[in-house]
Amino acid sequence: MTPFDSNLKHLAIARDILLTPFGLDEVKLNRALKSMFTHKIDYADLYFQFTKNEGWSLEEGIVKTGSFSIDQGVGVRAVSGDKTAFSYSDEISEHALLEASAATRTIAKVGAGKIKVAASMRGIQGHELFLADDPLASLDANQKVALLEKIEKIARAKDPRVVQVMASLAGEYDVILVARSDGVIAADVRPLVRMSLTVIAEQNGRRETGSAGGGGRYSFSYFSDAVLEQYAHDAVQSALVNLDARPAPAGPMTVVLGSGWPGVLLHEAIGHGLEGDFNRKGSSTFAGRIGDRVAAKGVTVVDDGTLSNRRGSLNIDDEGNPTQCTTLIEDGILKGYIQDTMNARLMKMPVTGNARRESFAHLPMPRMTNTYMLAGDKDPAEILASVKNGLYAVNFGGGQVDITNGKFVFSASEAYMIENGKVSYPVKGATLIGNGPEVLNRVSMIGNDMRLDSGVGVCGKEGQSVPVGVGQPTLRIDGLVVGGTA
Repeated sequence: MTPFDSNLKHLAIARDILLTPFGLDEVKLNRALKSMFTHKIDYADLYFQFTKNEGWSLEEGIVKTGSFSIDQGVGVRAVSGDKTAFSYSDEISEHALLEASAATRTIAKVGAGKIKVAASMRGIQGHELFLADDPLASLDANQKVALLEKIEKIARAKDPRVVQVMASLAGEYDVILVARSDGVIAADVRPLVRMSLTVIAEQNGRRETGSAGGGGRYSFSYFSDAVLEQYAHDAVQSALVNLDARPAPAGPMTVVLGSGWPGVLLHEAIGHGLEGDFNRKGSSTFAGRIGDRVAAKGVTVVDDGTLSNRRGSLNIDDEGNPTQCTTLIEDGILKGYIQDTMNARLMKMPVTGNARRESFAHLPMPRMTNTYMLAGDKDPAEILASVKNGLYAVNFGGGQVDITNGKFVFSASEAYMIENGKVSYPVKGATLIGNGPEVLNRVSMIGNDMRLDSGVGVCGKEGQSVPVGVGQPTLRIDGLVVGGTA
């Protein structure tokens, strides 16, 4: 099999976009890799990327902004032990490639080491999780604007108290190719679309905001009338609920977390602490604890980059390794970490296909894809009925976490009080305060309704942002501190 076998369609597409127009082929890629190995290094790779982005926004029925950009370039990395040298260029050419490769030779002494560059390259077939089509071409400009006008009309028709509607639409077509010193060459073609909706409702001089949206690795045709209807319902419902919300009480209490997007708390408070780099350096509260109980029985958390069409999914990661489903916590026991190649090698652990980077101008690092807790056996109604007095957090806004100790603060954008096992009045201003590992041990009931978010997640780490997914079933957590305004 040649590296550009017709069956490896992602490689064929990437070659046509990223190599052939610039007079590059695998022989020249190999030459650049070998030039770095005149010094003693363990590993090197080349990361080529072509990205098209488009965005539209509508406010008060008027298109306020429209944007389009194309970005392309190559990142060159050399690794020696735990040291990394990295350079990049937004020019794709053999000259730029050799110049960038020369710039990485500063981390090791002159003289060939024991590790050699592979004599030839072999293609790797990743997953087939989504179509390799360009979503920007799936609708013309007028049709994209019409989508925004349609969702605005639907939202306004939901309730006369809706006084303002803002909607945005974004699409991306991302083609990447990785060539490695071990002879692997791999590529991915990644479509991504997202729609966001924000409404403002007014009643008796009081104004409240509600938001909704979603997307994934689809074309713009994903946003059907049914999908737009759901976004409008969710955004308007959130705003109207908050119009009647009372100040949230404060103090320790039983908290029930809703399914789906509230899994962002799991992502922030737990997920980052399970990334390999933090654990290799000993800065995570989970460092050195594989095999220990870190959560209540029944709690199983996975990171899965292989879910079809999901926002956080990838056919290969940004080092050319196929993504996988990695069990991080099983029945409360810590089983492993999220790993890229370098941290896995240094920790003597398996690579998990979690190397991610924002662009060719950034270094890869271990990052989450779609991180979620598996379902339990409790009916959500049974969970709510079990709580005499507590808080029901249906949706979340922003949050912060310190991975060194697991402490977090999250704000609930939609929440209700629970009284005698029944959902009563809505509250505003509730924040959840706690420690990730402690909270996992306070999970007392797990719902059978595991749900992923609608496709809006963006994860930030060390200045880099990547799309991710989160999810969880309904959870009962005992003794969680709630910060409120009452």
